[in-house]
Parts: sequence; C-alpha cells; structure tokens
Amino acid sequence: MSGPDALTVDALDVAYRVRGRDRAVLRGVSFAIAPGEAYGLVGESGCGKTTAALAAMRYLPANGRVRGGRVLVDGQDIAGLGGRDLRRLRAGPVSMVYQDPGHALNPALRIGRQIAEAFEVAGTPRRESAGRARAMLERVQIADPGRVMGLYPHQLSGGMQQRVVIAMALAGDPSLLILDEPTTGLDATVEAEMLELIGRLRREFRTALLFISHNLPLVGRICDRIGVLYAGTLVEEGPTQEIFAQPRHPYTAGLLRCLPAPGRHKARHRLDVIPGALPAPGTESIGCVFAERCALAEPRCHREAPALQALPGGRSSRCHLHERTPELFLAPPPAPPALAKAATAAPVLTVRGLSKTYGVDGQAAKALNDVSFDLWPGETLGLVGESGSGKSTLAHLLLGLSAPDPGGRIELDGTALHGRATRRSRAQVKALQIVFQNPGASLNPARSVGRVLGRALRRLAGLRAAGPRRDRLRDLAEAVRLGPDHLATRPRRLSGGLKQRAAIARAFAGEPRIVVCDEPTSALDVSVQAAILNLLADLQAERGVSYIFISHDLAVVRYLADRIGVLYRGRLVEIGPADRIWSGPHHPYTAALLSALPALDGGMPARIRPEGDDAGGAAPAAGCAFQSRCPHKLGAICEQQEPPLVEAAPGHGIRCHIAIEQLKRIARGETVADEEHPARRLAS
Repeated sequence: MSGPDALTVDALDVAYRVRGRDRAVLRGVSFAIAPGEAYGLVGESGCGKTTAALAAMRYLPANGRVRGGRVLVDGQDIAGLGGRDLRRLRAGPVSMVYQDPGHALNPALRIGRQIAEAFEVAGTPRRESAGRARAMLERVQIADPGRVMGLYPHQLSGGMQQRVVIAMALAGDPSLLILDEPTTGLDATVEAEMLELIGRLRREFRTALLFISHNLPLVGRICDRIGVLYAGTLVEEGPTQEIFAQPRHPYTAGLLRCLPAPGRHKARHRLDVIPGALPAPGTESIGCVFAERCALAEPRCHREAPALQALPGGRSSRCHLHERTPELFLAPPPAPPALAKAATAAPVLTVRGLSKTYGVDGQAAKALNDVSFDLWPGETLGLVGESGSGKSTLAHLLLGLSAPDPGGRIELDGTALHGRATRRSRAQVKALQIVFQNPGASLNPARSVGRVLGRALRRLAGLRAAGPRRDRLRDLAEAVRLGPDHLATRPRRLSGGLKQRAAIARAFAGEPRIVVCDEPTSALDVSVQAAILNLLADLQAERGVSYIFISHDLAVVRYLADRIGVLYRGRLVEIGPADRIWSGPHHPYTAALLSALPALDGGMPARIRPEGDDAGGAAPAAGCAFQSRCPHKLGAICEQQEPPLVEAAPGHGIRCHIAIEQLKRIARGETVADEEHPARRLAS
C-alpha cells in the first residue's frame, strides 16, 4: 500500500478581507502531489498561485482566510495544528523558496550562521549545526563552502544566494518543497544550473515539488504534471508534456501562443495576446470565468459554469468546448505590420573602442573592454550575456549616465557624443532614451501617468503650450494603448504591463532615434510580455526607431532582434545577424548560452559551467576571457593571447582562437581531435 500524498489540496476556497468585504482569490481548487513528484502551478499574476502556496504553509496574511476545503501535508490536515506543531511543520515536512533570495536572507548575519540556524530549528544540536551547514552547501554545489559561510548575503551573486536559500530549505529534510518563481531575474546559465540542482536534489531526497512560475518552458523542463489557474479557478490539469503539446482549455492555449516560439521573428510573425484582463479579485461570474476573454465562447459559456471534466490520459479541463481548443492552438500566427524603410544607409549610432574601468577594493576592474559596433536605422541589436558581462554598463555609457574611459568614441548620426548626458544638447538627449526593467521604480509615484508623460513632453518635445501638449499626449497614449482612465491614475495602481506601457510612452515622448530597452519584460507574465513585444515592434514599424534590447531571455531576443551581440566579462565575443547567431558556428560561450535556453518539450540542460567556477569573478589577466570555462580550450595560446574578432561570414564576427571551420564542426556535434586545431599546433 502506497503512503499518503506529500500535499493534498481539496476544494480549497480562500478569500482576502478588503474594506470590510471578502474577495475570493481561490475557488474550489483541488490537486495532489505524490511523494517525489514535481507539480507546476501556472497562470498570470493575480490568478492565485502564490496564495495556494501560502495556504499550503498555513502562512496566509492577516486578512486572508480559508473559507472552505482543506490542505493535507503527508495526510495530516494542517488546519488543526497548534502553534508548536505548525512551527514544526515549517521546520520539517514543508519548506518554501521565495522569488527574491535577497529578501529571504538576513543581511546582518553571515551565511554560515543562517544555514546553521535552520538546522538548529529542525532539531540539530548547535555543536553539529556548522558542520552540517557546510555539508549542505557542498550538496547544493557551492564551491569553497568554508569561504562562503564567512560571507554576508550581499557578497554573493543572485544564483549563489538562491543556492543558499535552497540549502536552508533542505535543512529539515522536507517531504514537500515549494518554489515560488525561484529563477526570476537569473541569467539563462544560472537558471539552467538551478534546474539541474533542483532535479538532482529531488531525486536524492525524494522530495515533492510545488513549482510556481509564469515561465512555461521552465515548467516544461522540471514538472511531471501541471495545473493551470485562472482567476482562482483550476481550469486544466494533467501531464505537462501532453498539455503543452495539445492544450484542452482556451486559456492554456492562449498562454502557450504568447510565447516567442523557435523560428518566429517580428519581421515574419506577430505574437498572440490574450485579449482583455483578469477579473478583479472577488468578481463573481455566472458562467465560465474565462468567457469574457475566450475566442470560442458561446452564449452557453456566459450562462453555465463548466465542471472540471475528466479526459483520457489523466487530464482534466474546465471547458464546455475543450474538444475545439486545438483549433486555437494550431491556428497560424497573425501577420506583423510592415516595417518602416530606413531613409539612409548610414548607421544611426557608431561605437568604437568603448571601455569602462571601475575601482574595486583598490584595484582597477574593467567592466567593459574595447567594444565596437554599429546600429542601423530601424534595427534592433540584442545584447545578451550573464550578469556582470557589461550589458547595463554599456547602456549607461550610451546614455551618458557614466563617462567611458579615454579613447572610446560614441557617434550619433556621425556626430561625436559627449560622455556625460549633462554636456549633450537637448536634441542628442531626446534622441537616446531608455526603458528600464522596473517601471514602478522609474515612474514618479506621486504623479498621475498623464502628468508624468506631460512633463516628458515639455522637457523632451519642447511642448510648452497646453493645447498642443494635450493633443500630443492623447496621440502618445493611443500609440501605447493607454486609455484616459490610465492617464488619470498613479503608477502604483496600474498592473506591471500598464506601468511598462507608460514607461515606453515616456521614452517615446521626444520622438527618439534610439531606445535602449534594459530587461523590459523580465518580470512580466507571458501574456503581458507578448503585448509589450508587439507594442515595441509596432512602434518600430511606424517610426523607424532603433532598439538596443538587453535581456537574459534568449527566446525574447531571438524574436525581436535583427542582430545579436554576445558580451562576456566586458568583451564582445560574438556579433552578427540573429539567424547566423542561432544557426552557428558559435563562440563557445554563445553555445553555452543557447544550450541553457528552456524549451517546452522538457529535458534538463547539460552542464554548461565547469564546477566551482563563478562567472562573476574577475577576468583573467591575459588571454581569452572565457578560457577558465571553455570546454574546447586549446592551451597556452588561450591563456597568453587575446583572440581577435574573426569574420565567420559577412557581418558575423567571433572572438576565438579556434578556426572557424573547426567551430562549424563543433556546432554540428562532431568531435575535433587535438591535432586538428591549428592554434594548438602553433602553441606547441
């Protein structure tokens, strides 16, 4: 006889008390996770995913209450637990890893003390806790655990912080590990390592996982089954790969079609978006909760709420028309708008020999090293690379927020730009604008969106008179799909997608020539992300603006970028047309990034970083910057000589000692013998 499920959620109904009224956020949600199973919970922000996780920990906020149903952990109903038993539950059977590890760690305590404390809470004697903390750091693949135990959280990278939090969560040997967006904001390579680590620990500890994420490819890699939440209601459930291959609820199909699929590009395809928005918490619907946004909805859908119907293969769908859902999923993607034609063949931006050196602990550290490229009118140049590769530093130099080292040159339409924005003309300032990653932090919270945009129109477009400024504000709001109600609202009352639209509108207030987009969609749901990417493509098609698009999401870059530059430790190691970057040959670092790209068909990524090496460390004093992590390192020449940027094809450059023909063979998966490397023969 098999034991109880690690987690059973049975007809769970949760509401938050707001202004004297209960607002339902979960309605009759039921699912179970077997021991050792990974279960994914997906849906847009506001669907109730995190509330379900907090209910499983009995950790709802003060205004939250369970109105019906029950939660069982290892067969035990947690509603009847007293304070001591509840603390024992959270220290042992159930642990949670939150989205932001920096907020989960005490900044005033060293890492070793925090992990040791987690063991002590779980019952380990204090004299043994430090040793067990060190052993656990080794198990989560942290190199030099003795050194890391003596550090504070701010001295660790995001990936290292998340490993520490996972180590603390595993201290009580939990039967259920809840992960709430554990890789949001992490680089593709670090994200792949975290997936590998979670998969290995799951097998080693036989721990069940409740994995919450809006990143569907990520869920596809790690989860056996998924549940799709919409407005607090479970609308589809079943084996992950079967659902991803053929969804049976229109909402699931809509989420999947929002993704930038392989082979799709803004010039050939437009991303699907789910029309409308989630109903506000507490909204009561008579029929199907998704009917107002569903392309298949019939009058019956607005009158009758569908039951969760069992389907073959262990699947279920809450839809009257589930048999027709494949029509939506398999429909061809919409056509993109026609692109604006460039008026000139000259580059709009020229960058030559750009470097930036900072002082770190009394020593010089190059954040950017001799970077050169051109940007053409109406083009999108995607910049990719791990944290610390120099992407944001490059953006700051282009915008004049930081001055480059002497010798570097930035030209706008052939005219040199001063290194400081305060020394640039108004025309030059408005020509180069930026959209930041966090729109909430870049919009004045004390002013309405209309006043924020009005100020941008005064300063950037020079519109002093109220009438012309009002007309231009209306046109600008329409261009980014903001209505009058949005303009009258303060940013904090807007959703993440609407705030990002406002930030884009501000950047376009002065009719810029170039817009730097610094991770503009990293924290957005796939449906909102698709809408923002479509908006950026539309604005580019209408106005011929050029983008420098910085992102760690390679799928997004693949969809939006015309050319791609790959940065590693301040060096541009590869640059070329997007199709060439994807088809190869690749720089070994580019190949590592591409291997970390999640896909809906599942499967864990291969190891892409030599164990114990941290990408955030200082670059080597001589030779190739990637030598310590390169699986194809040639030897002395890589250690002693910096490789030149070699043309692999017209417009496609690779900075590597390995011959282009050999890189082509490596890209095809062929084995290249040592004696075949001309550079290795030269080194010997």
